[in-house]
Amino acid sequence: MNTTEAIGTWEEMKGKMKQQFAKLTDSDLLFIDGKKEEMMGRLEIKLGKTKEELHQIIQGL
Repeated sequence: MNTTEAIGTWEEMKGKMKQQFAKLTDSDLLFIDGKKEEMMGRLEIKLGKTKEELHQIIQGL
């Protein structure tokens, strides 16, 4: 998978996450290289989910 494909895949997953959890914003789902853990921490707090639960949700998209 090249960079363009990876970005497209993330954009699609981001849209699905926002549909499933209406309170998420683009800022909550901002994925910057090296900042994955920071993004996951924001999602944990905002959604009240554990890292494991978030990984299952994302994999289920």
